[in-house]
Amino acid sequence: MRTNSRPLTRRGMIGLGAGAAAAAGLAGCGTLTSPGAGKPSAGGTRTAAAGTGPSGGSSERPARLIGDGSTSFTGAQPHQPPRPEPLEPGQTPPQFVVFSWDGAGEVGNGLFPRFLDLAKEHGASMTFFLSGLYLLPESKKRLYDPPNNPRGASDIGYLTDEHVKATLANVHRAWLEGHEIGTHFNGHFCGGTGTVGNWTPAQWKSEIAQAKAFVKEWRTNTGWTDLPPLPFDYDKELTGGRTPCLLGQDKLLPTARELGWRYDASSPGGRQVWPTKKLGVWDLPLQQIPFPGHSFEVLSMDYNMLANQSVNTTKAPAYNYPHWRRQSADAYISGFKRAYETNRAPFFVGNHFEQWNGGIYMDSVEEAFQHIAAEKEKGGDVRLVSFKQFVEWIDVQEPEVLDRLRTLDVGQRPAGGWKRFGRDGSGPTGGATGSGTSDGA
Repeated sequence: MRTNSRPLTRRGMIGLGAGAAAAAGLAGCGTLTSPGAGKPSAGGTRTAAAGTGPSGGSSERPARLIGDGSTSFTGAQPHQPPRPEPLEPGQTPPQFVVFSWDGAGEVGNGLFPRFLDLAKEHGASMTFFLSGLYLLPESKKRLYDPPNNPRGASDIGYLTDEHVKATLANVHRAWLEGHEIGTHFNGHFCGGTGTVGNWTPAQWKSEIAQAKAFVKEWRTNTGWTDLPPLPFDYDKELTGGRTPCLLGQDKLLPTARELGWRYDASSPGGRQVWPTKKLGVWDLPLQQIPFPGHSFEVLSMDYNMLANQSVNTTKAPAYNYPHWRRQSADAYISGFKRAYETNRAPFFVGNHFEQWNGGIYMDSVEEAFQHIAAEKEKGGDVRLVSFKQFVEWIDVQEPEVLDRLRTLDVGQRPAGGWKRFGRDGSGPTGGATGSGTSDGA
């Protein structure tokens, strides 16, 4: 498979030629550009619960405050799928699709509530990888002590107080509507000697502890006592994350395992096959998917679409936007169809709440989401879930069943169909609707 290992970071995009930012390149920045300053569940029937509005409806879901009152215990999370069950012999696996968001800050552009509304419309869950610094006021930035960087430093900056409040409100709403709150860590260092790619397991442990503290102590750090607590215990909620620019997973994993994390979504250049564990932690990477008009594949993330299409958002001619929007939407849809029609490997998509190139990537990912949701609503066994919900499902599957599923390569159907697959020892078929290579070979 043709790949390219050149990092796609804010500091490493200059000079990329056509196709240089191919699928195995590293995913992009989590910078938020602040305008002023800068039905049934996808996994089954949702449980009814009160208090699902932006304010949290805390009067309907009594909260037991935790620590300084920044977070609280409000009971089981609403809108979760039924308890998963193992696949029966010959049963077709569901098609899982996870849409995830790096940073997950709201800066007044309305993108966070836009996609919460979209998910609610279709009974879907997503994962929001919250950057801890997005709940820390800039006036308190020296509370952050990033590994190998000056105290208070951050490559994504800090939000205004109003945008911190907006982020709190949307994270509050997201959890009550069934979404997962993971972590994107803090300062998003992708280059130089301070890059997360150089951090040790102990430094990752410090970074995670700080990311959790900024969520668990936002009330102390802001002095805002008039806002409701977040409706979850973050120590229990946090079971996975995605590193900045998909760097540093190898040194993160020992710490993730020690902390009891169930998955990590930081691996670059994954393929559309059934996942495995690394060091006892589920490795759930962004994936190489078909890139219409090109002989190579692209990583399933908006930033990598951007890096292949224009490299620089400030100089990209707007007349290209309609084509780039269509191309990126078709890439997501092609990735979904290839899995859905063949090996049913879970499909993972990553995004940022950004208006790059006129906001075309927000439009294209919404179009792809609508396409996938329509397949679910037509009766297909398509499940729009969070990473945590997917892990709940895969953890109850029999190891030998997962081993069999892993014999299916990218774009490969089971020989004789799913009813025979796993019953009589039949393996993959040579016929496939999608190619496992990125050069069309």
